[in-house]
Amino acid sequence: MCDEHGSEQGSNPSSKTIRVTEAVGTILAHDITEIRPGEFKGRAFKKGHIIREEDVCHLQRLGKEHLFVLQVAADEMHENDAAFAIAEALMGDGVVIKGEPKEGKISIIADRDGLLKVDHDRLLEFNMLGDVMCATLHDNTVVKKGQTVAGTRAIPLVVKRTIVEDAVRIAGSVQSSKFKVQSSEFKSAMADQSGHAVRNPQAAMNTPTGVIEVKELRKPKVGVVITGNEVYHGRIKDAFAPVITKKIEAIGGELVGVYYAPDDKAFIVDRLRELMNAGADLLITTGGMSVDPDDVTRFAIRELGATDITYGSAVLPGAMFLVAYLEQGPGARGQGQGTSEIHNSELRTQNSELIPILGIPACGMYAKTTIFDLVIPRVLAGEKIGRRELAELGHGGLCMKCEVCRYPVCPFGKLG
Repeated sequence: MCDEHGSEQGSNPSSKTIRVTEAVGTILAHDITEIRPGEFKGRAFKKGHIIREEDVCHLQRLGKEHLFVLQVAADEMHENDAAFAIAEALMGDGVVIKGEPKEGKISIIADRDGLLKVDHDRLLEFNMLGDVMCATLHDNTVVKKGQTVAGTRAIPLVVKRTIVEDAVRIAGSVQSSKFKVQSSEFKSAMADQSGHAVRNPQAAMNTPTGVIEVKELRKPKVGVVITGNEVYHGRIKDAFAPVITKKIEAIGGELVGVYYAPDDKAFIVDRLRELMNAGADLLITTGGMSVDPDDVTRFAIRELGATDITYGSAVLPGAMFLVAYLEQGPGARGQGQGTSEIHNSELRTQNSELIPILGIPACGMYAKTTIFDLVIPRVLAGEKIGRRELAELGHGGLCMKCEVCRYPVCPFGKLG
């Protein structure tokens, strides 16, 4: 039977000396080493450990009758509680917590394959608070289910509750006036069969969007028109089809058809229409994007009825890239009409469908990674790509032309 004794106040106002037998539920303020001759020498209890009933006898066997423990005031939180609260607030759709907090840190992982989206502005504001932090992968990174996309923690062992409330507010969760968290709330995180913690249902209802989310990528049905008199008439061998086919397969897409067309606007329009009639919901044209008089592909795209045409990007290779949208289906308003009422970040895919059209310049034949690789995941995630999106790619949009291409593990196309 373990002995029981009284306690005494330490000299440090943020900690106190307490008898081991009265330490259950308190927070250890220092590491405790254990030595078992010939067996083990190392840390038995970590700083920040919340002492449990079963720890008391273990500590006494180590010769510990008194401990330095931290006092957590009503306006403070333990690092693990704070980490769970801020992780819940940071998470949007498509991500989950991996396990429980460890030493104040939580890993956030992708709950599905898709495109990682990070709200840069809110992440910066969050990290400016100082006593909390969150580090993420780059925005617009294609990730796999189970991949770690972010890590967050409270930096001090005990953090002011107001800091956590501010962090939750910035991350877009419930208003700080409604924010309440109990000292051991993180323990109530449910775990799925894979051992990953699942999101609190109430928190999920109060968090319509998060700083971090993973968007699902749709599997496109792709129609390709390869333009150019030299290829159509057999003067040179086509190099585009193998490249495009490989990239479509890599994103899980289905190739509806590949047509060849001369530099003839009407001919190109007819081939694009045939592909749409065959079920294509993503059109790709190659070549015919420069300013030469024979390059008419972009004019054919306009003739097809495409709107929101953006020609030119701030990326090398890929400066002469084109992106456009063609509205089609029962709800379509007709050829050439505006689409200003469509929200800039969402595409309609039901009754009235916007079909993206991507025009790839000649660089797509010989450069392993181009503007196409940067844009296609975002298109498949449902984003509307326009002038601003293509202009923002200028920072990081210069390919380093490495001898061995390691994309996407490189800075190409990634904001600072």
